[in-house]
Amino acid sequence: MAGRLRAVIFGRQGAGKGTQSARLSAHYGAPHISTGDMLRAAVSEGTEFGRKADEYMRGGNLVPDDVMIGVVRERLAKPDAVEGGFLLDGFPRTLGQSEALLDITGDDGIDVVIDLDVPLDVVTARMKGRGRADDTDEAIARRLELYEKETGPVLAWFERRGKLVTVDGVGTEEEVFARLSAAVDRRLGQR
Repeated sequence: MAGRLRAVIFGRQGAGKGTQSARLSAHYGAPHISTGDMLRAAVSEGTEFGRKADEYMRGGNLVPDDVMIGVVRERLAKPDAVEGGFLLDGFPRTLGQSEALLDITGDDGIDVVIDLDVPLDVVTARMKGRGRADDTDEAIARRLELYEKETGPVLAWFERRGKLVTVDGVGTEEEVFARLSAAVDRRLGQR
């Protein structure tokens, strides 16, 4: 183990991000923190930002940046993240959230931003193969298009700061994990 991991992971739907996040979390001892988990925990704990998030979600609305940032700030202040680091999944989604994350952690508070890269045709085929009712061709294309639109500027922002590492996400679970952990270990060795 090469030290405490403080990372963000990105990847298109169907890229295997959930599987690889669980493996990275176990390997580095850093909690895997997804936005959904964070929001549910903040709501159940009744924190200030959890109550605000709950109001938006009950109304069927997206949680605005300031509330999302507050939830992340609260979560990263918990002992497991302070002591063990973290693997953020689903945050940041906007440039404002990206800037806020570096405000929360400090400029050196993020070791690596991982883009788990799987080509569009591969993730499309994977999603179609799941057989879910909501995985129509149109719905898949719309979700992937939205991801590109949302995530492209955020990835470019982290790349300009020297934080981004793109990892090939095609291959067996073991092959992809070997590439991911090698990329992370190189970054941890640089700090």
